[in-house]
Amino acid sequence: MSYLQDKAIFIADAHYPHHGKELISLLDDIKTAKIKTTQLILMGDIFDLLFGYNDYIKKYSQNLIDLLNELSQDIEIIYLEGNHDFCLESIFANIKVIPRDMQPLVMQYQNMRIALSHGDLYDVGFGYELYCKWLRNKITLTMLKPWQKSIIDSRMHKLSDKNICHDFTGFDTKVKKISKHYTDIDIIIEGHFHQAKQVGNYISLPSLVCQKQYGLFEDGKVVFKRYDIS
Repeated sequence: MSYLQDKAIFIADAHYPHHGKELISLLDDIKTAKIKTTQLILMGDIFDLLFGYNDYIKKYSQNLIDLLNELSQDIEIIYLEGNHDFCLESIFANIKVIPRDMQPLVMQYQNMRIALSHGDLYDVGFGYELYCKWLRNKITLTMLKPWQKSIIDSRMHKLSDKNICHDFTGFDTKVKKISKHYTDIDIIIEGHFHQAKQVGNYISLPSLVCQKQYGLFEDGKVVFKRYDIS
């Protein structure tokens, strides 16, 4: 069983390097203890595109990779893979990486059971499930290596123009469908949707890009904290 610590920090959907000035600044503040925590939980899509079994993709984000690896020497970091960042075990050797097929991660806090997931696990459709299994595969990623530069450069260019901040019409209905998959859980925490909302016991974390907020776990609750670069 994993244990959620008081003052744990949740960061979701930073989408570095096309966004991320706040992310680098926030991590630097944690590194220098300006912001104090002993547990950092990354809720997926921290990178706009990063995956394992490939060295070329790392050139876009090496500084953030190095910073996270440095931080992991001093504090516990848990990384729930998202739909933009996956197969990360070889990149972050000292970080507890939770692949999609091991989510939700259920953590304990006192007598509470808290489930964490990036957010693309339920109510996604058969086609998306099949795509996830195909892409998050060492054989697939290795086979794509001869074309890696053109594929990665093209994808990164498209992502640089993508608008990731939007309202979600019918979000409460979406939450009800997702929540049906969670039983015997006191709090559900997910990223992915960039909404910064709570619906019942379901918490949709803010995107550090869109809302300029992160989550702080205090006394059994998640509080959204504004973060501006000073």
